Amino acid sequence: MSAPAGVRAAAARLKAWLLEGALPIWWERAADMAGGGYHDRLNLDGTVAEGPKRLRVQARQAYVYAQAKALGWTGPAKLASRQGINALLERRCADGLYRTAPDWIGPLDGMGLLYDQAFVLLALAAERAAFGDWGQEEVALRLVRRIEAFAQGGGYGEAPGCAEPLFANPNMHLFESAQAWRAASPNPAWRDLAAGLARLAQQRLGVQQLQNHWRHAVLEQYRPGWRAPASAGDWVIWPGHLYEWAFLLLQDDPQDDDARYTALNLIDTAERAGVDRERGVAMFALDGDFASTDRGARLWAQTERARACARAAALTGDAELWAATLQACGAIEAFLDVPTRGLWRDWMAPGGGFREEPAPASTLYHLVGAIMELDRQASAPT
Repeated sequence: MSAPAGVRAAAARLKAWLLEGALPIWWERAADMAGGGYHDRLNLDGTVAEGPKRLRVQARQAYVYAQAKALGWTGPAKLASRQGINALLERRCADGLYRTAPDWIGPLDGMGLLYDQAFVLLALAAERAAFGDWGQEEVALRLVRRIEAFAQGGGYGEAPGCAEPLFANPNMHLFESAQAWRAASPNPAWRDLAAGLARLAQQRLGVQQLQNHWRHAVLEQYRPGWRAPASAGDWVIWPGHLYEWAFLLLQDDPQDDDARYTALNLIDTAERAGVDRERGVAMFALDGDFASTDRGARLWAQTERARACARAAALTGDAELWAATLQACGAIEAFLDVPTRGLWRDWMAPGGGFREEPAPASTLYHLVGAIMELDRQASAPT
């Protein structure tokens, strides 16, 4: 089903914001021509907010600018993408892994060492697909062989030999990266990696019995063997990640009825329990009773809601999903309403106001993903 007029109009506004505002300012202001790579944050007046330059930001910015030419940006997309690629390649360590600092492992919260490796893989796949082959796949396959040491029961732990705690989030991004490589290369290694992570999502993570009700939900943290925490009081659900998993499952194989069933139910859970209807935003966190534990809202979760609902609406023709897509677009635009075009606010408080703080570069990757999907659906024949 083609996107309704409201969604097409919102998609056009967001794409114009990206091409005319975001891509130019993050290249012109955040690229560090002296020190290499990209700065992590820009103040809302467009000046650099000093701080560490994280590896994941280099990888995400490389990915963003690899998509820019296809979206219609007339700026130096290849040069901008390579700015991030070169910075991350310089951070390859003696053990073949990539780190912000030489001995860095990161916190055991799902956003540490494995998380960063997934984004290195994604950046390399996007760069090859956009600008041609200079050996990215060889680099990526060497990294995958190192990641095999992280294997834990059909998924991957935080670091080599780390069996507890286990986190869904870095496995989700590894799934995304495997999909990107599968599209860029016929090598069966990528197909196999993506298939294994799809099985993890559907068979181990995708369904939990919560308070005697069957609902599809992916938890943030698991015990060894991908078992849920023993007490439902310790279960944490991020609605933004339910949308993100759903989109990846719908993208993995649209003809796979089991994947579609899981994805649509993940979206249903997020829509029913994870959206603040008064503000029209996806909230940050739920517990095992599907009650909100953090009614704040982050911009990235709104982008994941927009692209997952748009993809699901196009596949099913469900008018409620198109309405959810349009609401998510409105929420995104509220976060983007800042004095300097191309920047954004990252956190909305439970009461509706925004935190006044620099815009994090890491969110541009989420915005580009949503805008690409919205543009795809808006461009589909009516």
